[in-house]
Amino acid sequence: MAYVAARGGEQAIQNAEALALRHLQTVRPEDIAWVEEHLSLLVDRVMGEGSLYAPQLAALALAQSGGDLAEAVLLLRAYRSTQPRIALAQPVTDASLTTVRRVSAAFKDLPGGQHLGPTLDYSHRTLRLELLNGTALQLPQVQQHPHPAPRSAPGIAGWLRQDGLLGTWPDSPSTELPDITRDPLTYPAPRGARLQSLARAETGGLLALGYSNMVGYSGVHPTVAEVRLAHTEVLLTHPVTGALFSAGRARVSRAEILAPLHSETTGLSLGMCGTLGWNETKLIAGGVLDLAMDTPNVHPALKEEFVLNHTESVEASGFCLHFKLPHYVTFASELDRLRSAGTALPSEEVTS
Repeated sequence: MAYVAARGGEQAIQNAEALALRHLQTVRPEDIAWVEEHLSLLVDRVMGEGSLYAPQLAALALAQSGGDLAEAVLLLRAYRSTQPRIALAQPVTDASLTTVRRVSAAFKDLPGGQHLGPTLDYSHRTLRLELLNGTALQLPQVQQHPHPAPRSAPGIAGWLRQDGLLGTWPDSPSTELPDITRDPLTYPAPRGARLQSLARAETGGLLALGYSNMVGYSGVHPTVAEVRLAHTEVLLTHPVTGALFSAGRARVSRAEILAPLHSETTGLSLGMCGTLGWNETKLIAGGVLDLAMDTPNVHPALKEEFVLNHTESVEASGFCLHFKLPHYVTFASELDRLRSAGTALPSEEVTS
């Protein structure tokens, strides 16, 4: 697709950028700290889609972009691409998670128990209008639960496998994990590549496609086995001593989604989604899509290639916004073609 550069020269471009920055106002260090502290779930979403765990940088990207999520994710990914990779962390397991919230829609009683943790699921959605009058928000007291969440809890999938209700994962043809940030996706995608793509997919895109499955455009009838929000230590191997040490702590989350197998065999199939930060909408929608993509006779909009390609936020937003750039040549060619073919509308129909 061809387009030409906008006219006006370097001065016009500089003025346009200056106007945009004036509209966003000055970004101060305290503004970035405020975003990081008070908009933590938005920061988590940017980190997840940007595939970089850096709360301060994600807050900076949000403040610098004026809250434009797609732009903030682009800024974070651009920064990420400039950084060297000095080590690989140890895999995160159930035992290494410090659970903060763990709920299941499938089982009332499960190993490790359910823990509501921080959630507004059962609250009234109302605007706190008193805040506009200068009344400060009074944080309620939190009562200490007699049975706090355990430091770690087993996953539902392992529990179901013990009862023979869930199959084991197929053996991987390679022990080396794919890296979709360096190698392009190929289809059918290796499971590691699929889960990486879902982890950094655009949340709204996953929700739209996942919702299309939930309301009947696929044969998957999902049940949420578990949604878990947790902290985990980032464990690295010391290059000299070989000992494991913690390089910091990160917020992570994951979901396990269950559905009956689409075959004569009785049993369950498992869909999963995990991401950096806490983002329950992405977890559930992504886990449902993980299941839907493997169903026989899957709806075209839920096929793996369609889902993974069209929930890639940076490419999607970039391609969408490029249409506002000048396309004078291609559109003029289209007009010439229509005129030469004699298909232009009569003038009275045009003006009406």
